[in-house]
Order: sequence, then structure tokens, then C-alpha cells
Amino acid sequence: MTSELRYLLFTALLTGSLWVPVVMGYVSARGPLRPADYKVAPTTPLPDWVQRANRAHMNAVESFAPFAAAVLIANACRVSTSITVTSAAVFFGARVAHAVIHVTGFQWLMARTVMFTVAWGAFVAFSVELLRQAA
Repeated sequence: MTSELRYLLFTALLTGSLWVPVVMGYVSARGPLRPADYKVAPTTPLPDWVQRANRAHMNAVESFAPFAAAVLIANACRVSTSITVTSAAVFFGARVAHAVIHVTGFQWLMARTVMFTVAWGAFVAFSVELLRQAA
């Protein structure tokens, strides 16, 4: 397994696990689901951190697909350079930081936006390097 695929797997594990705090927050705020809740979802207010956790999960899902596509294309083209490895590592690290910052509500220096932008920049750097090497 290449380093890029390893970071893609780590990112998949992160993205695939971010629903857990959301469900924990729903259950702690509203109690376990009842059969009637499957027809009409409860509308009682949720704590702010649960709302943020849900948004962090949705954001992770949205950013995962383009990154995954780039990593899988690079693997199919047998492109692996120091730039692609570093970009994949930075993407994963920034996504972890983004999730933690988002769920906790940390607001100092617009850290959430900064981490989102760092991850996006890593994705772009990865993609540009892939295009450069595969051309």
C-alpha cells in the first residue's frame, strides 16, 4: 500500500467515524429513538456541539470524494512523489484538526476556516502534481 492510499484509508476512517458524536449527542439530548420517531423526526432543540458535530461530518463527507478520486487516479497511474505523499499527509492532518476545531467550537484566529483551506490546498497540490506527472 502506498503512503497516499494509507492516508486515504485514514481519511476514510475519520470520515466514517464522525457520525458517532452526532448520534451520541442526539441520544443524550433526546433519548433513544422510538418507533414513532422513524415516521416523524423529533424536533426538540439539540445542543450547539451536536449541531457542529453534524456539520463537521457533512463537511468531511463532501471533501472526501474529490480527495479519494485524486488518490485513486494517482494510484492507477502509478504516480507517487514526495509532493503527493506530503499533500496526502497534510490533507489528513488538516481534516482531523478541522473536525476537532469544528466540534469543539474553537473560534480563535478562524482556525476552522484555516484548516479547511489547508486541506483544500493540499488537495489542489496533490491534483496539480498528479496532472504534471501523468501528462
